Amino acid sequence: MQKIFDITAKDLRQILRNRMTFLFLLIMPAAFTILFGLAFGGSGKTTDTRLPVGILDIDGGSFSANLKSLLATSSVIRLDETAGRSETDLVKLVGSGKLAAAIVIPGGYGQALRDGNPLKLGFHADPAQPSTTTVEYEVLVASQRLGSAVRTANITANMTNDPAAFEPALTAALAAWQNPPIQVSVTSGVSATPQNQNIMSLAHSSPAMMLQFAIAGLLTAATVIVNERKTRSLQRLLTTSTSRIQILLGHYLAIFAMIFSEFVTMIIFGQVLKVDYLRLPLATLLVAVATAVCIAALGLLIGVLAKSEEQAVMFSLIPMFVLSGLGGAWVPLEFTGATFQAVGHISPVAWAMDGFKNIVARGLGFNSVLLPAAALLGYAVLFFGLALWRFRRVSE
Repeated sequence: MQKIFDITAKDLRQILRNRMTFLFLLIMPAAFTILFGLAFGGSGKTTDTRLPVGILDIDGGSFSANLKSLLATSSVIRLDETAGRSETDLVKLVGSGKLAAAIVIPGGYGQALRDGNPLKLGFHADPAQPSTTTVEYEVLVASQRLGSAVRTANITANMTNDPAAFEPALTAALAAWQNPPIQVSVTSGVSATPQNQNIMSLAHSSPAMMLQFAIAGLLTAATVIVNERKTRSLQRLLTTSTSRIQILLGHYLAIFAMIFSEFVTMIIFGQVLKVDYLRLPLATLLVAVATAVCIAALGLLIGVLAKSEEQAVMFSLIPMFVLSGLGGAWVPLEFTGATFQAVGHISPVAWAMDGFKNIVARGLGFNSVLLPAAALLGYAVLFFGLALWRFRRVSE
């Protein structure tokens, strides 16, 4: 292990001597985070950021109206009763991404609810979208509150032996839900004030610029490996007892330390800008580590492939543009169609963006970062394996 750490320390000293390291890893991501955050969130206009949800009321009764009233008070979803005239229309709108979900209130819903045998609501959403769980939860809460109010009103009418007592009891029960003794808040982000519009924009630009310039910064690390071959330091090192895997791991740890240090710095910077990375510290740490492991493996591969400093620059900047563009660092993937979203997830940047934004923008829990982290680790294994295969050939 000492040989690995010696190589790592040597690489870090060389990397830190290069002014480009600080330019790409600290100055530019911080500057572009603020620039893009202000550009896309600084209009000062209040917009509704709630998730659009279509609803089709086939029943058309008073209980359906009560359900829609409960859903209309949600701070997470926005009902659209004009989205489609049929269930087929709503399904198409969900499939095209114009609606986050669609609800269908079936015929006979009200009578079945009054009889104590509520019918199941129709619910259409893309299970692959992070917002689906949020919408489903809101609908479930509203329907359960209505069902509870109806049961309370039925009990009141039965106890008083007065059918006319049902309506006042139902109204009182529904009113009581406006201020329940225990509340669980599930949100998809932050409220739509002008200030929070800036925060939502920063919640995208902060991880986006952090990732983009982390890849761009690989050119300084790759240059170290290239110069090692050009000066024949590598060949001399191979004549010692140091193995190829130890050499690779030494270089890899140096790149990882560089990238992870940038992530820590930019996460702290983002937290100062009110991007709430520390809402789930362990989830943020998991995504940051998995992403640094992946990008470091990519940097190692670039260093092994490049034969000159010019190639190191080219091999670093081209992946930065391609992977960042495809991965949603420039334009959020949720603003694109389903096809581009699927293609975009070929890029590890898309998985890293999913992980960070699930924490800071979508308000999701720890489990939401497990899949992105697993995907990033998978890419890391691929990149490191390719680097190891190539290194064995160039060092023979």
